Amino acid sequence: MSQTLLDAAQRYAEAHADADGVAVTPFSGVAIVRQNSPSALQYAISKPLVALVLQGAKRVTMGNDTFDFGAGESLLIAADVPTVSQIIRANARAPYISLVLDLDSAVIESLAVEMGPPPFPYGTPVRVDPTDAEVADAASRLLRLIDRPASVPILQKQLIRELHFWLLSGRHGGAIRNLGVPGSHAQRVGRAVALIRENLARPLRVEQLADAAGMSPSSFHEHFRAVTSLSPLQFQKQLRLIEARRLMLSEGQVISHAAYAVGYESIPQFTREYGRMFGAPPARDMKAARTRLQTAA
Repeated sequence: MSQTLLDAAQRYAEAHADADGVAVTPFSGVAIVRQNSPSALQYAISKPLVALVLQGAKRVTMGNDTFDFGAGESLLIAADVPTVSQIIRANARAPYISLVLDLDSAVIESLAVEMGPPPFPYGTPVRVDPTDAEVADAASRLLRLIDRPASVPILQKQLIRELHFWLLSGRHGGAIRNLGVPGSHAQRVGRAVALIRENLARPLRVEQLADAAGMSPSSFHEHFRAVTSLSPLQFQKQLRLIEARRLMLSEGQVISHAAYAVGYESIPQFTREYGRMFGAPPARDMKAARTRLQTAA
């Protein structure tokens, strides 16, 4: 992994990271994550992305699969799947640093047409591989634009496109290519996922989601589970619980307000389902989280 890329990412993150350690860059869909210490478990249903780890190490679990990866490796998430992640190696002298790129399906589709058949099979929606040198080089050149702001609106699109090209050409190629195939199951399920995200607090019938995906209800249910590893109802429930946890942790909302905000009508039901997912009821989980924050401070 390029020392130049690490230095540029660390310098930018030190100046711009928010309280969660995330530094949003001037480039659409690109962020840098910086953490000075190992983290607690983090729950998410991530959108498709690639994370280039530049320093430190992280652990990500999807279902029964666990991936440990560190500097010089990249994590690919090629579908909207639930993950549990944790930074496992970081300290003040050598913080965890990663560069995260949201995968753009429109860019992938355009490149896929020009590039022809994929070099690798689809594979699993979450995987870890060594970072290709061409990917690291393109990322380094992208970050160098930050020091020349006038170049950003002119050059960022072609460099982000180049990043996608090298990702498609490398070890992650087969899995990423599927995101850009018009009418593929991944794209169709993605439309239903977008509908769920946009209407998080509203009840949605399977027929509505299937219609958004352009599938019959039975076919939709099968392909949704194949892509995300969850049924549509399980997916919506996990997304609601993750968002409620974020509202309580990041915005300080009380339990009842967070529950109602994501569509729950019964606080006891919310408490039961929250405890099953996160291992503790909301009040105890929030108390433990605040204790961790005070200890870290």
